[in-house]
Amino acid sequence: MARAPANRKIDHPPPGALPQGRGNKPTPSDPATESTSTPPPAGADRRRVAIESVTPEVDFGRFPAKRSLGEQVVVEADVFADGHDALASVLRYRHQSSSEWTETPMTALVNDRWRGRFSVTQLGRYAYTVEGWVDPFKTWNKQLAKRIEANQDVKPDLEIGARLVESAAKRAQGEDATKLAALAQALRKQGVAMPASQGEQLETLMDRHADRSLATTYGRELEVVVDPERARFGAWYELFPRSAGKPGAHGTFRDVEQRLPYVSGMGFDILYLPPIHPIGRTHRKGRNNSVRAAAGDPGSPWAIGSELGGHKSVNPDLGTLEDFRRFVRVSGEHGLAVALDIAFQGSPDHPYVREHPEWFKHRPDGTIQFAENPPKKYEDIVPFDFETESWRELWQELLSVVQFWIEQGVRIFRVDNPHTKPFPFWEWLIGEVKRGQPDVIFLAEAFTRPRVMNRLAKLGFSQSYTYFTWRNSAWEIVQYFTELSRPPVADFMRPNLWPNTPDILNDYLQTGGRPAFAARFMLAATLGASYGIYGPAFELGEARPRETGSEEYLDSEKYQLRNWKLDSPDNLRELITLVNKIRRENPALQTDRTLRFHQTENEWLVAYTKSTEDLNDVVLTVVNVDPRRAQAGMVTLPLEELGLPRDRAYQAHELLTGARYVWNGARNYVEINPSSAPGQIFRLRRQIRSEHDFEYFL
Repeated sequence: MARAPANRKIDHPPPGALPQGRGNKPTPSDPATESTSTPPPAGADRRRVAIESVTPEVDFGRFPAKRSLGEQVVVEADVFADGHDALASVLRYRHQSSSEWTETPMTALVNDRWRGRFSVTQLGRYAYTVEGWVDPFKTWNKQLAKRIEANQDVKPDLEIGARLVESAAKRAQGEDATKLAALAQALRKQGVAMPASQGEQLETLMDRHADRSLATTYGRELEVVVDPERARFGAWYELFPRSAGKPGAHGTFRDVEQRLPYVSGMGFDILYLPPIHPIGRTHRKGRNNSVRAAAGDPGSPWAIGSELGGHKSVNPDLGTLEDFRRFVRVSGEHGLAVALDIAFQGSPDHPYVREHPEWFKHRPDGTIQFAENPPKKYEDIVPFDFETESWRELWQELLSVVQFWIEQGVRIFRVDNPHTKPFPFWEWLIGEVKRGQPDVIFLAEAFTRPRVMNRLAKLGFSQSYTYFTWRNSAWEIVQYFTELSRPPVADFMRPNLWPNTPDILNDYLQTGGRPAFAARFMLAATLGASYGIYGPAFELGEARPRETGSEEYLDSEKYQLRNWKLDSPDNLRELITLVNKIRRENPALQTDRTLRFHQTENEWLVAYTKSTEDLNDVVLTVVNVDPRRAQAGMVTLPLEELGLPRDRAYQAHELLTGARYVWNGARNYVEINPSSAPGQIFRLRRQIRSEHDFEYFL
């Protein structure tokens, strides 16, 4: 049978154009045979192939799918036609910088479903679509085989095949045309006795020069946006620079430089800083969100702007702009990319308030409206009015803020409360930024309704915070992450899992002690290819709420300096370092698309695997979500799906302790005591001779 041709660039009339061959020109009417029937509708033609249900396709092509550099885009489609003729289908794709399409053959699966794939090797956007056609040569080839098997006379069929090959020779040029003409004659003379090598060559050339005059192209060109690898895989660490100094002293960028070996030593990739701008004094908040600030209270970093500057300025207590540029450079030397907070709001003292009062909402008395989320009041913050008549000027200025920090070396932005700004604004701003800087990453901090979170992801945000913080039981985790790791959500949203933030200390952490922090960390780091922690509060187990029933921290770092004792014996640093090392050494943990959950027979245990496409790296994680008691159960694995043998033993290498177990069959026993470890991470290895022979394992 025909072999699939290699990927190739093509130069032929664009698919969808009406063919110019015989049968397409109208013929004069014959009055004697004129009919009163309605003629075929305008636009009707002889294309027989239908193409439906293409994936990935986000909102009928309104938005692009997402992939990161080096990943494959696997495209599937229903491609079918009337009758029993053989079909052919190709996947067509091109980068936005190229006008030429590249084609790769699609493979038939079952029930008219076809699949093709291409690798994305450039940042930016790719377009792709699907083309299919009825293939007379493949149809002939298939029917010929059946006639030969039935011992029928195939001489007339060989002539038909030879004529199909001669038609292909006319479509071809150069050496291919010569070879096809010769193969047509060989088919007539040698028939079914043609050598196998000639038959293979014939199938390859006929694929290359197939008659596509009546090909159907899918009605839309779809897109995929390609981001850097860090948009798919990375470990974030958030800290407040002002707490990095000596006890009682305001920290600086130089102080944070001394903290870099601590952060990078734990295996983090991205160091995220809350806003680093001047902080307003009007209605400045005091400790524990008090409406009155005491002398020396630094205020909330999100109350941006003072007489010292606004969004393009650096808080002088942290250093200078030159100090910040140096900090970005030194962080890079430690393997850390700096992520900066973008909060589009200001304090009442922001220069924008004075220079552009039309960008803000006003009360009836003429004063500017401060931010509210009733019953909460944020008197130290004034929001922008995105419905102002001067919205174009406002949008341009906010874009210039992002561009300014890109010029200072920042390529990653965590965006504060994007769900409180208009959707069109974000689509425009992110599009403008990535048009010139496709390597920039935007993380949406939007703990809001699912449809709003999804829309922000579709509009261009590279990553999204999730509800992980509040999914603490095994069944909640299974349900939620099954949704996140499957299409359609997985095609446009990349989750970034945070067990805590400066705003969120949930009940599970407040009451579960150190084992709760350990369990939530292991879940975040293995469920998600991207995760983050707010430290040092997290690794030190900061669990004191401001009051009962509150998710606010007591003595929150948002309103005061904190002195963290990093040498505490309860520090989770050792566990964090080990798990981050495991993440880097196992490609299976660097993607979300292969996440699969498995039965544990215990409601307190959650078990899941991730794997590489070739199944050379299969990682099973089992976590005990009960922070108080040991839990045990049988984990059942789908052996065939994971490439594991049913008829012989395989190895489960526990990566936290180094222990190696020999497992047999689908069901195996695990027991986890949270006082010693929150879970187990196994690399499953399939080659083993006997229980005492581990030399085959990598």
